[in-house]
Amino acid sequence: MTVIALSTVAPPETGGARTAAVEIEALCKSYGSFRALDAVDLSVRPGEFIAILGPSGSGKSTLLMAVAGFSRPDSGRIVFGGRDIVREPAAKRGFGVVFQNYALFPHMTVLENVAFPLQVRKLRPAEARERAEAALRTVKLDGFGGRQIGALSGGQRQRVALARAIVFEPQILLMDEPLSALDKSLREEMQIEIRELHDKLRITTLYVTHDQREALTIADRIAVMDQGRIVQIDTPEVIYRRPQTSFVARFIGEAAILPVGALAPAAVVGALAAGRPRAVIRSEDFCLTPPGGDAAPVQVSGKVQNLVFQGDSWLIRVRLADGTAIDVRAQRQFSDQVARLAPGAEIALWLPADRLHFLAEEA
Repeated sequence: MTVIALSTVAPPETGGARTAAVEIEALCKSYGSFRALDAVDLSVRPGEFIAILGPSGSGKSTLLMAVAGFSRPDSGRIVFGGRDIVREPAAKRGFGVVFQNYALFPHMTVLENVAFPLQVRKLRPAEARERAEAALRTVKLDGFGGRQIGALSGGQRQRVALARAIVFEPQILLMDEPLSALDKSLREEMQIEIRELHDKLRITTLYVTHDQREALTIADRIAVMDQGRIVQIDTPEVIYRRPQTSFVARFIGEAAILPVGALAPAAVVGALAAGRPRAVIRSEDFCLTPPGGDAAPVQVSGKVQNLVFQGDSWLIRVRLADGTAIDVRAQRQFSDQVARLAPGAEIALWLPADRLHFLAEEA
């Protein structure tokens, strides 16, 4: 993981606050005919943790690099500390940056790596050592200061990188896919640790990821990007439960998007839809038996195409009458019903009406 201490001068004054807001206004960036950023607007509140989520090529890393100062946008503004910093060199912005690839100095000890940004700022050696040791304690690496980088595991190196990013107390922390090199279990552990670290330090954070579950786990708000634009920004729960477009619905988690005509009873669904002709149903919301407590549960029928056991659930692919294939996530309480299924079998699926979310037609 590369960590770059971007400032060799004190960060701009913001009334003594440790954190600061960032306003991104109509930011555009093109590479030839490819429009990487298309009039992006984003307001980041002081102390907020925003995950920028999207597939490869959506513009999320380009946006982060523009904020960091490594890439100059073609037009637009980035307002920080009361001024537009678009033309300000990266070295004067006072931001901490963490990248996915490691670039810790192998000839330095852990403590020397963490203290390096403070040496650049010409702090007294005793103060630099004290602050570096404090940063290592913050990331749960106290006692590791004398070790060589080559003796550390991937997770430990990641913590060293975080310590070096926060040791000079940046007002903004920018993180670009910082956990992508870790295995699944360690990555999930580090997600919680990064979130806890943020809750403790309250550094305003922009965090780029392509991992939907990571974004849901770690962020106060998620900005979903597609084709150079932010297509929705909201809390993780709203993004998941009330996506505004079919792209967001499909990109975040598992979802079926069906015409309301595929659902029954038609009168109930039609009243709920109110002119929005497409229904979003999360795969785990389907039931294999009628749900209790709902006078008129919504139903959809089809044939089992395939079913796979995945530990905590079964993934059932169902082919509807019109040929549409949907995925159903059957939880353990439906074990008896799943045991009676086989490819080609007729299947009826139910869900409570309040689990439906409807979308308008897209241009």
